[in-house]
Amino acid sequence: MFPDDWHLTQDVDDFLARAGDFLCSRAALHNTPLTDIEKLRIRRAADPDAEAAVFGRLESEGEVRAIFYLTPLGRLGLTLLSARQVDTLAAHLAGLGHSPASVIADHDTAGAFAESWQQHTGAASVAFWRTHLYRLGTLTPQQPRPEGMGRLTGGKDREQIVRWCCEFCVDVGEQSSIDLIDAGSWESSRFGDRHFTFWETPEGTPVSMAASTSVVGGMVRVDPVYTPAHLRGRGYAGAVTVEASRAALTAGATDVVLFTDPDNPTSNALYQRIGYVHVADFAGYKFSYGAPETG
Repeated sequence: MFPDDWHLTQDVDDFLARAGDFLCSRAALHNTPLTDIEKLRIRRAADPDAEAAVFGRLESEGEVRAIFYLTPLGRLGLTLLSARQVDTLAAHLAGLGHSPASVIADHDTAGAFAESWQQHTGAASVAFWRTHLYRLGTLTPQQPRPEGMGRLTGGKDREQIVRWCCEFCVDVGEQSSIDLIDAGSWESSRFGDRHFTFWETPEGTPVSMAASTSVVGGMVRVDPVYTPAHLRGRGYAGAVTVEASRAALTAGATDVVLFTDPDNPTSNALYQRIGYVHVADFAGYKFSYGAPETG
């Protein structure tokens, strides 16, 4: 047990039994922990001998107030923490010998942890992710709608999906996912568990793609949305996002969310036009531990 009522475990089922209600209570803000922890649960169930993640919950007066999780690959995820709570957590994770490769959280928590982690371990940090989080309010199909229609994909679309996901990764500089796909590990990539929707022309030619997670804790995240460069500016991205969002609602989602690049005013304006509302900002930092000796 940590001071300040932090409790740690490597038992994902026990962790979810105790912290699941907290995660679902703010499903939009907790969308990344919900999907990450569900992946960890599924993988652990399939291979009980695989390296386990570490999960922590912060309790006060019998209620969970915050959580963290540290994956076997070193990804540290945090929910909202105060500066004092961040520093306490950083000190104790360092004391236990953990060396996360990165941290992701809301903007303030991630930045505070990166600073505290450097103070406690000397690890340098560099920001690698900065994003707006949007939650769907009232879905509002764009007008005019481009010609064509949306279609849920099937097995015959696998090659197209993989190609477009790789192109998307090139656009956003997501080399780790490209490496997994090139190595034949599609299922281990972040796209492996997604449900894909195409927007097709009246002739049946796919021109845009949107993916979404399964419903977890009442939440679905639309991610990614991709249109090839030569087809942009025709309304396809908005149309396919509407279709993927509608499918999420039909599947029972109460919170439909997506992340956007703050430096892309076009996409931010588009998602707001179709009913998405900005709710928070998130960030990620990568850590490096020491530098190679020279001379």
